[in-house]
Amino acid sequence: MLDAAIGRFCELPVPTDGPGLATFLQRVQCANDKLAVKCSEAGAAFAETDHYEELGFVSPHHWMKVNLHLTGGAASDRIAVGRQLANIPESHQSLLDGEIGYAHFAHIARTAAALEESGTNKQFDETPLLEKARELPVGRFIDFTYQVRHAGDPAGYAEDEAQKVEARFLSMKTGEGGMVWIRGQFDPEGAAVLRTALEPLARRNGKGDDRQRDRRLGDALVELAGHSLDTGLVPQNGSVRPNLQVTTTLETLKRTMGSPAADLEFSLPISAEAVERLACDCSVTRIILGADSAVIDVGRTKRVISPSQRKALHVRDKGCRWPGCDRRPTWTEGHHLDHWNKGGTSNLPNLALLCKRHHWMAHEGHWQVVKTDDGQILAIPPQLDIYRQLARGPDVKDAS
Repeated sequence: MLDAAIGRFCELPVPTDGPGLATFLQRVQCANDKLAVKCSEAGAAFAETDHYEELGFVSPHHWMKVNLHLTGGAASDRIAVGRQLANIPESHQSLLDGEIGYAHFAHIARTAAALEESGTNKQFDETPLLEKARELPVGRFIDFTYQVRHAGDPAGYAEDEAQKVEARFLSMKTGEGGMVWIRGQFDPEGAAVLRTALEPLARRNGKGDDRQRDRRLGDALVELAGHSLDTGLVPQNGSVRPNLQVTTTLETLKRTMGSPAADLEFSLPISAEAVERLACDCSVTRIILGADSAVIDVGRTKRVISPSQRKALHVRDKGCRWPGCDRRPTWTEGHHLDHWNKGGTSNLPNLALLCKRHHWMAHEGHWQVVKTDDGQILAIPPQLDIYRQLARGPDVKDAS
């Protein structure tokens, strides 16, 4: 009977005008909410049986996820709403009247269930929640329900927070081609710390930054980790400060044809272009090997850009020199306009500060970073060949 009625309704044409569609959508959603409540009533009753065990499922939630095609959260909502129907009659009537939606109703039910399980023995009052549900959109209403939970059971609320911290995890799995898959789960506070650190770094970085948000967040995470290494914020391993360790041959650094890729710890071998970028601002240790790969000599580790030069660059450049970029000096790297492996010097006129993203663009991205006689920095896209030719004129220095 229900299937037949729904079938007949679905055969009706959808209105074509704006006002008609708006009214139609509201009526359909209201009907959908009423059906969801009825499904919840049945779901709570089903959870009291042992039929799901007879069918080989570990819980009623498990059975509902598989057979009703629901997410775990949606299955939990169905059971919570069904179990709390008798305790929140005013909210139920408001849903039937179309004043609130099922999402509001489900969070009222979950709040009632949480306070019921707290053992405070206080009579649940749905009125404050219902008033806010009529007023607030779902996202803001969820925040309010947590305020109510805390007010009714602060100890239980704190215990729930502690359990969420214990559930925190992060896993990294290396896949084909050296790509790493990251999967994780964070408690609300931990996620807030992570987002607070990443959001400023994930903003669009100057004019022409067309990266999608996911890409910008990925770049922000790498930049944050790199900054922690560069500034020594990561705890030392014994007396050794953690940092990226690249092992390469002189032939690779000079991009000699047939030279091997460079070795990077925790990664697959990396290209000569990546080595050149990392070598712009690094510490270099010369190691001479014999024919049998035995170490003959180890030179003294030297900074390509000395600490005093770094201070001078901070004062002169005041941040990333890429046009339109606002990264501060502490979030930049020294870039050689003419790379030292091609005879460029490590003196101030040949150096410029670039943030990690723009430094990558100047090397692997094949942009041209050039400096005019009056000290201005130009960033030229790789596809603009005519400008690249002009950049090789006598008045500018071409980037490596």
